[in-house]
Amino acid sequence: MGREKSPRIDKISWGQVKIEGFSSPFKDVKLFPGNAREWDWNETGTRHKPGIQPADVQELVDHGATIVILSTGMIERLQVRPETLQFLDKAGVKTHILNTNEAVQLYNELQKDKAAAALIHSTC
Repeated sequence: MGREKSPRIDKISWGQVKIEGFSSPFKDVKLFPGNAREWDWNETGTRHKPGIQPADVQELVDHGATIVILSTGMIERLQVRPETLQFLDKAGVKTHILNTNEAVQLYNELQKDKAAAALIHSTC
């Protein structure tokens, strides 16, 4: 039995991310092997500064991601905390930090045959 594939991003535009297999778009989304769900910043208290926290990526690692793509927003306002990168490095997860459009492009390429995961921020 093979690993579960991460869902493909069908379309990204300001404020909305459409994911294969989901009828409703997401504003911000967590994608990981086998599923995707709304990335609700209120769950962990995430804000643009200081940015993405270890608690935001824990779920991705728990679902078996070996590569994580972190989007910094359409105009790169979302930061990534250093401890998040340390957490991913310690977990042996390769990490890419890109603006949202580049993050979507790389994620869609990697999810075809890798255990890829992503946090996609669809606005600033």
